[in-house]
Amino acid sequence: MGGNDVFGLFNLGDMGFSDFAGSGIVHMAGAAAALAGVLLLGPRKGKYGPKGEIRAIPGANLPLAALGTLILWMGWFGFNGGSVLKLGDIASANSVAMVFLNTNAAAAGGAVGALIIARIIFGKADLTMLLNGALAGLVAITAEPSTPSALQATLFGVAAGVIVVLSILALDKIKIDDPVGAISVHGVVGLFGLLIVPITNPASTFIGQIAGAATIFVWVFVASFIVWVIIKAVIGIRISEEDEYEGADIAECGMEAYPEFIR
Repeated sequence: MGGNDVFGLFNLGDMGFSDFAGSGIVHMAGAAAALAGVLLLGPRKGKYGPKGEIRAIPGANLPLAALGTLILWMGWFGFNGGSVLKLGDIASANSVAMVFLNTNAAAAGGAVGALIIARIIFGKADLTMLLNGALAGLVAITAEPSTPSALQATLFGVAAGVIVVLSILALDKIKIDDPVGAISVHGVVGLFGLLIVPITNPASTFIGQIAGAATIFVWVFVASFIVWVIIKAVIGIRISEEDEYEGADIAECGMEAYPEFIR
């Protein structure tokens, strides 16, 4: 948008839209594109039973999933902190420090929130939900990591962790197959991150945030859907059912990614 009018109709800046490091324009935009693809692709074979039952297809390596989440968590400091744009004076240095603090607090809050709600719902501490909760906290605070207090950032993270678990379950209920919860983490929580900005940033407005979120989602979803349709018509977007069962690692690369697994 860059301060320009949206198709000459309205200006999000004038409406009070704010997205510090991209909860909307980065994360929700990516989720909108992914949602368009998922709707055209359809669920994985065997994910949903004939009577509507939901069958879990667990990940292959939870230690690697945890490591990947921790790497993302670390990288987020540069992502959010770098959005301050400079570190050459005391004010900017203090701002970067606050962004770092809030980023970490929100991620920790998200992990705890997701862990607690997963324990309540499933009766067990679900590591995959905890990992998604940490990412949800990071996504939520990305829209405005500089103005909340550390306590507010933590509470925002806790709320995001709860939201992402409920969103993952809700998408499964309506048979939208999102294998790693990306649409929930980046899309649903990205929207949440935009909507909480006015709580701590008086320069933004709820109307502006809603308008900005709607603009991002509609534009990216429609444009992505068109692109996905073209790709599907020209080269296809899904491997054969046989290759899907055997694994794309074998079909596409001729190698077994997990040779220790026995079918």
